[in-house]
Amino acid sequence: MGLVGAGNIATAAHLPAYQSCKNAYVAAIADINIARAKSAAEKFGIPKVYNSVDEMLAADEIDAVDICVWNNAHSDVAIRAARAGKHIMCEKPMAMNLEHALLMQDEIKRAGVTFMLAVPGRFGNANMLVRELYDRGEFGDVYFAKTSYIRRRGTPIGWFTDKKTSGGGPIIDIGVHRIDAAWYLMGNPKPVRVSASVSHRIGDYKTKGVDRWIGTECPDNRFDTEDSGAGVIHFENGAIMLFEASWAINGPDYLNTQICGSKAGAILEPLTIYGERSDYLSTDVLTVAKGENKTLNEITHFADCVINKKKTKFPVEQAVELQRMLEGIYDSAKNGKEVIL
Repeated sequence: MGLVGAGNIATAAHLPAYQSCKNAYVAAIADINIARAKSAAEKFGIPKVYNSVDEMLAADEIDAVDICVWNNAHSDVAIRAARAGKHIMCEKPMAMNLEHALLMQDEIKRAGVTFMLAVPGRFGNANMLVRELYDRGEFGDVYFAKTSYIRRRGTPIGWFTDKKTSGGGPIIDIGVHRIDAAWYLMGNPKPVRVSASVSHRIGDYKTKGVDRWIGTECPDNRFDTEDSGAGVIHFENGAIMLFEASWAINGPDYLNTQICGSKAGAILEPLTIYGERSDYLSTDVLTVAKGENKTLNEITHFADCVINKKKTKFPVEQAVELQRMLEGIYDSAKNGKEVIL
């Protein structure tokens, strides 16, 4: 693996996971900040350091890239990697917008390389079990979902709040995890229309005693993203998903995902199945192992797919559809009306 970007997500999640990975290792790291790349290489035992992505992509020993850069650089790095014949694992979101996502898809298809969007929720034990139950038909026709990622106060610092660099606020940063979780557990139906609203009413608060994710500063380093948002996504099969996400809102912290089907339903936290047994209502709390390393699971899965020529759990076609939903949310909020996808 060649890792692109030596910032927070690389050093806090990806690189520690590689140290336990049995079918992939980081052979090189590249970053525009060479000092940061060298620091990460020293800490995690990475043999080669580049400050040029193209130089790293030219190296024969690199089979695939792990893209951990600012959102506005995802598509550029992925397209270069595809043209170099490298397989691609890319941090969420896929791109800044649908146009860039479609360009990525074209290049990936043309090159015939393996792609996976890195959204670790699909590799958590609870999510994997509920998806297994869905695939076995135990929920029947899943027609409704509700999903939330609410922080009362938890706005990141740095590039996250600059729309030119991040593409948006909590919807595209943390809401994407829960939107994808619900969509995945619904069986990934085709999205057709969305209605949404976003807010910037709290903004750059000065509240004391709260933790923040500290990102590096970008050139403008503005605060022009939303701080909360909510809406509804409609799907071709008639199902709907209600979603909400916030970095800052005057309400309680809340994190959960629920799906409802014609036979049974489920919530993820705590993992509970709502159904019937012998014509009586049943509520089953299931126990799965906790503390799993979701990032390690997704890296191991990606490497297995590359080595054994399998399709990943988050292929490029689904990544484009997720980007389409995200863009539809922002377009609906901007225009104040429902958007056809």
